[in-house]
Order: sequence, then C-alpha cells, then structure tokens
Amino acid sequence: MFALVIHSHLPWLANHGRWPVGEEWLYQSWAATYLPVFAALRTLADEGRTGLLTLGITPVLAAQLDDPHCLEAMHHWLGNWQLRSHEAALMTNGAGAAGTASSTAALRELGHREHRYSAAALEEFETHWRHGGSPVIRPLVESGVIELLGGPLMHPFQPLLDPRLRAFSLDEGLEDAKTRWGARPQGLWAPECAFTPGMESGYADASVSHFMVDGPSLRGDTSLGRPVGDSGVVAFGRDLTVSYRVWSPKSGYPGDGAYRDFHTYDHDTGLKPARVTSKTTSSEQKKPYDPALAAVAVDKHVADFVEAVRARLREESERIGRDALVVAAFDTELFGHWWHEGPQFLEQVLRALPAAGINVGTLDRARREGYVGEPIDLPESSWGSGKDWRVWAGDQVQDLVQLNAEVVAEALAFVDDELAAGGRDLVADQVLREALLAIASDWAFMVSKDTAAGYARDRAHKHAHAMREIIAAHRGGNTARAQQLAAAWHRADGLFPGLDARRLSKESS
Repeated sequence: MFALVIHSHLPWLANHGRWPVGEEWLYQSWAATYLPVFAALRTLADEGRTGLLTLGITPVLAAQLDDPHCLEAMHHWLGNWQLRSHEAALMTNGAGAAGTASSTAALRELGHREHRYSAAALEEFETHWRHGGSPVIRPLVESGVIELLGGPLMHPFQPLLDPRLRAFSLDEGLEDAKTRWGARPQGLWAPECAFTPGMESGYADASVSHFMVDGPSLRGDTSLGRPVGDSGVVAFGRDLTVSYRVWSPKSGYPGDGAYRDFHTYDHDTGLKPARVTSKTTSSEQKKPYDPALAAVAVDKHVADFVEAVRARLREESERIGRDALVVAAFDTELFGHWWHEGPQFLEQVLRALPAAGINVGTLDRARREGYVGEPIDLPESSWGSGKDWRVWAGDQVQDLVQLNAEVVAEALAFVDDELAAGGRDLVADQVLREALLAIASDWAFMVSKDTAAGYARDRAHKHAHAMREIIAAHRGGNTARAQQLAAAWHRADGLFPGLDARRLSKESS
C-alpha cells in the first residue's frame, strides 16, 4: 500500500504584523495552497474517490481558517492580488532585456495570467470559504475522502513540555478538531514529528491509535508501521527514498527549470514572473514563466513519481517477504506556496497512482489492514536537522528554552492557585492561552533557521509578557485589573474560546 500524508501548519499570525512576516504569510499560503488543494480534493471527491490521502491540520491553523478577522482580511488580500495583476498588465517600463522575465512584454503577459489566477481564487473563496475552512474540510472527512490527523493546541515542541501541560494541550487539540469537523482524530501528526520515550503512553490515554515520525526514527525501516513499546500505538515512518524524490534539503521536482521560480519577484507588483530556468541563472536573466512548459514538466514528474512508488513497493515487499507500506509525507504548503505547480501535480498523481494499479490508502486503513510489524522502542527524534532536537533545544535557542520552562512553571502554578476554589475562571484561561502561544515550536525553528528570528523572539516574549502582566495584577490584589487585561489580550488573540483551564486542574488530580 502507498499512503500520501500532508501536514498543514502555520503559527498564529492574526493581528501580529503583515509584511514581511505576519498575516501575509497566512494569505499567501491560503491563496497558493489551501484554495487549490481543497478544490482538487473536492473535484476528486465528486468523481467518487475516497481514501485519497491523510491530511494533518494543526488546531492553530484551523482556528485562523475559521477566524472572522482572517476571513475578511483574506478577501481583501485576494482583491489586492487582482489589483496588482492589473498594474502588471498595464506595465510600460519593464527593467529587463527582451526575452527575460522582467521585460515589459513578459510583465504584461504576467499581469493577464495573474488576473485569471486571482479571479479564479476569488470565485473559489467567495463560493466555498466565506464561512470558514470547517465547511470546506468537514465534508471531505465525513465522506471518507481524507483521513484527518489532529495535533495539540498551539503546536508546542512536546518532548520539552511539562507532561501535564502536554496532555492538556493534546486533548484540547483533539477536541477542537471534533468541534470543527465532527470527529475526534485517531491519528496524530505531532509538532515537528518530535518524540521522547513515554509519549506513547500519553497518546494511548488520549485514544490516539497512530502517529507520524520521520524515517530515521524507525532506523530507516519504514516498510510497516511499528507499535511503540507495549502501548499499542503505531508509529508510521516517512519513506525518505520516495519523499525526497519530490522534495529534499537539496533537490526535488520543484527545482525543474520549467517551474515558476519562488525567489524571483517583480518588486513593483510583488508577483512572480520567472521560471527557474537553471540553478545558475541570475534573477535578472531568468526566462518568463510559461504554463505550457510547466504542464509538460508536471506530466513528466507524475509519471516518474508513480514509477518510483511502484519500484519502492516492490523492493520493500521483496526485502521483508510480505506486502510493504510506503509512506510519503510533506508539508501541505509545498503544494502551491513553495511549488506553484504542486496542486496540479497532487491532483494528477492521485489519479495516476490507482490508474497504474497501485493500492492507495490512508494511515488508518493501513493500520486496520495489518501493515504493522513488531513493536519497537522509539528513540528521541524529530524530522528537523539531524533528526534530533537541535533546532528546538540547541545552543542558538537556549534563551527560548529557558523562557519556555519559566513560562510553563509560572502558568501551572497560577492555574493551580486560581482554580483551587473551583469554577470557570477566564483569567486562568487567558494565562494558559498566552503560555501556550509563547511556547509554540515555531519560534525556536525560526531562530535556528534564521528566518525572521527577531520576529520569532518578539512573539515569544510578547506572549510571555502578557501572561506575566495578568498574573502580576492578580497576585497584587487587583482582580479587576487582571480581568481587564485578560479580556484585552483575549480580544487581541481570540483563538480557542473554548479553552477551559479547569480541565488542566482535573488532569493534576
């Protein structure tokens, strides 16, 4: 069996800046990935296809796709995209030489093309998304087109998290999914695929039956899912041979010269006019993007991927002496945001694989049909650099590791004291909400990878400050001030209104 797994995540960005880092990141991904990918899945569903892929959506991304502010701002963003396309179509002063992507003729053609793209995106959004992402996603879950993987609230790096808060965050995240989509996920994509021994017991307690890890976590043998210890919870590993054919740290299909170049912009409009051309071609010399050339490349890579999956299934089945499982896993945002042609590839490959006689299924189906081997003791691991924890616990981020530990300890102590008398307490709820926002794994990742490190540190400290400001007012005897602060910070970040700190208190008993 072949299983395709895609994982959708962005940190909470609403009301935290627009450009170059902030909400723009959300709207770019929404327009380039979420709109076309879910449109493709809906098309395939209308053809009667089921069990197409396993889709992870983190609670924090799901919250933004349903958030009224984000929905209104996304609509504005799409309209602005159309205005920018009109600007390009009227261009009279392209800076590039004839035949390059920045020539006047190429930019005007870019404007016409982007007008068509933006018009289609506006129609898709207005028809299907104006009431949020949940009405788009839920029918695909209920009809069995996709299997949904859940995750913990706010996307924390779980191995470094206090076990009590880890359990709370996971249970709240799974319940949030149930609220949005009608079913509590049995499968899990843990943040960063991070694991430490003992977490399997927490998964079992949360009724999680299976979760994803990276291939090296299973010592490279990903041909079957493996129960972890005696928990009965199955770990499925990403097959790097197949996955890296599409996308790896150094190569993959998106680098083909015919595909649209991610890094080259027309800075007057913010549009992307060029094809990759070659790895050595400078931005000013890149050729104009040609959708017809890109379509030929997609056909070529779909055929190549199908043959790679077929070969890998045969190779692994022969090696283990029984039918093997191959799992390819990627960030959803690869398909569209990072790789413009990705949604087209995804739709075509989901038709081509079964047409070639390849058994395609979800992780849950693989587990139920016995694609499971002997138990394994899973080591500390992640899918980051080195497949260990260096990105989230290395020397570059020791200040954030220390901050996270302090924030968690302060939040737990406050919640225990505040809830001792019982009853719902919105101040305690907000303290917990800010603590979880402060410790999101994204901040350490952005610092370690030097991608908007300043923004990441600012976000972590801002949420830590909000939590401490509320606690200080309350402990200083100014209950009214603490309530005002909690309400104000919740208005600023109005996610997960159902979060209830009393459930953390129960966990401690």
